[in-house]
Amino acid sequence: MFQKLAKKPAWFRRFVNVWPPFVGAGISLESIADDFTEATVAMRLKFTNTNYVGVHYGGSLYSMCDPFYMLLLMNRIGKGYIVWDKAAEIEFKKPGKGTVRAHFKVDDAMLDDIRQNTANGEKYLPVYDVDVIDEEGDVVATVKKTLYIKKK
Repeated sequence: MFQKLAKKPAWFRRFVNVWPPFVGAGISLESIADDFTEATVAMRLKFTNTNYVGVHYGGSLYSMCDPFYMLLLMNRIGKGYIVWDKAAEIEFKKPGKGTVRAHFKVDDAMLDDIRQNTANGEKYLPVYDVDVIDEEGDVVATVKKTLYIKKK
């Protein structure tokens, strides 16, 4: 049922914003484009996502970035493809304080690249980066997401 309703960005946003792991971590999907080309995710600093030294817990920083490239691509590329998260890496650059944000963009060039690299039926493992930015505009962390994509 979620997959059917999630095809509409407004419903997708509502579901993501009540998903228990995101609610507990203070993560919210602030915006999503009507065509699933872009999304902005935010996380406030609060008790449930603060580490021992009073800054954002690294696991929560990763969680706010975890599903979005996969979910945006699934909605953009269509049912003829398998899209899964394969691997991830996070590099912490500075302590995260206050509200942090990550912006995801899936453009036509990415889709063309995927279609070209899966045309022969082989799997494709693209790597996409996203920066987590603090309120001052500084990069707190960079997440590298490796996806598994293959034609059905």
